[in-house]
Amino acid sequence: MARELGVNPKKLGKLDNDDQESWKVPLPRFIERVYLKRFGKDWPELVMSIEERARAQAAKKTARKEARRRAREAAPAR
Repeated sequence: MARELGVNPKKLGKLDNDDQESWKVPLPRFIERVYLKRFGKDWPELVMSIEERARAQAAKKTARKEARRRAREAAPAR
């Protein structure tokens, strides 16, 4: 959920000190609340590990490059 929200992992430590500051909500509940507010659902439809996400992005990038290359080859020269 935090990944979809775009939370910077380096800043999670600042958010996760609810034991020192009793008015703060524990980090997992905070992330769930923000996710629900932004996306209107309790849980992501597809949960991926970081490695799976990286592989999917790389595959999407190569497919996009290939499609652009094919479009350039098919376009008539000016």
